[in-house]
Formats: sequence, C-alpha cells, structure tokens
Amino acid sequence: MTTAYDAVVLAGGAARRLGGSDKPGVRVGGRTLLDRVLAACPDAGRTVVVADPRPTARPVRWTREDPPGGGPLAALDAGARETGAGVLLVLSADLPFLDGATVRRLLVALDEAPGAEAALLTDDEGRDQPLVAAYRRTPLLRELALLAERRGTLAGGPLRLLTGGLNLTRVAAAPLASFDCDTWEDIATARARIREHGTVLDEWITAVKDELGIELDVDTGVLLDLARDAAHGVARPAAPLTTFLVGYAAARAGTEGGPEAVAEAARKAAALAQRWAAEQDEAG
Repeated sequence: MTTAYDAVVLAGGAARRLGGSDKPGVRVGGRTLLDRVLAACPDAGRTVVVADPRPTARPVRWTREDPPGGGPLAALDAGARETGAGVLLVLSADLPFLDGATVRRLLVALDEAPGAEAALLTDDEGRDQPLVAAYRRTPLLRELALLAERRGTLAGGPLRLLTGGLNLTRVAAAPLASFDCDTWEDIATARARIREHGTVLDEWITAVKDELGIELDVDTGVLLDLARDAAHGVARPAAPLTTFLVGYAAARAGTEGGPEAVAEAARKAAALAQRWAAEQDEAG
C-alpha cells in the first residue's frame, strides 16, 4: 500500500440498544469488537481511539470528545486533531467483519479520485457509511470547523451534516464488511457467522495469534495436511503433538526463518509420517 494514513476509531458511544453495555469490549470470536477493528488497520501510522482507555491488543493513542458522549461529530473532531497524516481512516468500533482488504479498497479509491475529499463505504442497500471511510484530513477539519461555527457546537450533530459538505467517492461493501453490532441480536448473529464452515478455522487461528502475540503468517493448509498424515500414518494423538513440535522447531530456527521455517519443518515431519505409513503398508 502506498497511501500513508492515520486511523481514528470511534469507541465511546452510549450503546443504548445494548442496555448501556460496554460495546467495544463485547467479544466476538474471543476478541473484543475494538480489537477486531484495530486488526484491520495494522499499518496505520498512528491509531487514535476516541474513548476511555482500556487494554487493547496493540498500542493506540487515546482521546475523548468534549463533552464525553457528545456524539460522532464531536468524537471525530477530537480524534482527527490527534493525527498528522494527510489521509484519515475513520471507523466505528463495532465492525466484527471489517478486514484489511476493505481498508485498502477505501484508501485506493480515495487515491485514485484526486478531486474526492472522502471515500465512503456503502452497504448492501446503497447507504453511505461515514464511519467506514477514508477522509482527506484538511477538508475534514475544514468542514468540522464550519459546522462548529454554524451550530455553536458539534455535540449532538448527525454525521450527514459533515458528509453533505464534502466531495465524495463511494465504494461498494464486500459481504459483511459493513455489518455493525447495534443490538444483542446483531452480536448473536456475528458470533454464529464466524463459526460457519469455511471461515471458522481462519477466525480461530487469527484469535489464537492475537492472544499469543504472534504475527507470523503460516500456511494453515500445510499444517492441516501434516496433522492428517500424522493421524493416519502413525496414531491419532500424533497429530496435535507433531504440529506442536513443528512450531517448536520453527521457533528454534529464529525469527529470520519466518513462514519458511514452519513450512520446512512441516515438510520434514510429513515425509517422516509418510515413511511410517509406508512401513505399515508393507507390514500389512
């Protein structure tokens, strides 16, 4: 990605439809909603979260709107003032399925439209999502200042007042990218979706790496094939033990080994399991 950007995440809402619960701290797939959003923009130059400080999976800068609970316009203004990049990625903290691909699409769309002042995601029904968007910082601050002057305050103002004054380009959302969690029903839906066949393993591996502080990308297919070979060629309990030993061997290779070290250790172990299976076939 060539576009340098800062990220502003709004995480201080009242969550009235969740009974006032701490929405950014609600867990989906074992990770808080806030951490899931932060994971979608790891290459932001500076990440500012507008909320009261809390533990997060990676370091962020904290700020708060004045007055606290003053609404999205006031929160966005407070967050934007803590940034320095020319492009700001603005996100709400309740997007469990936001991913890096969607972030890149927004940044690329803004970069490829020189006359645009913001690139907004649109949901499945074509509605603008101003809290899933990339903004040029200067026009954003300009419009916020104009609104503050015109209204006397940004508190309580709707976001449409901001986007109505900006030159926009729009990006259609990928499936689920704009799904947000406003109710407990939404939370239940999100929790069920991550367990669907075809996505549950990726979700689980991401959650484990996040929990253990591991950033290494590995080919899960290689490890699953190894587990299968060990289970079939040796014994079922050999599968988890073998994959553990592969991870240990890769760790001993040092950080410079990276994913290649995991792949090489898995290749050797798989070849050994296949030799065991061949001996069994000969004995049979």
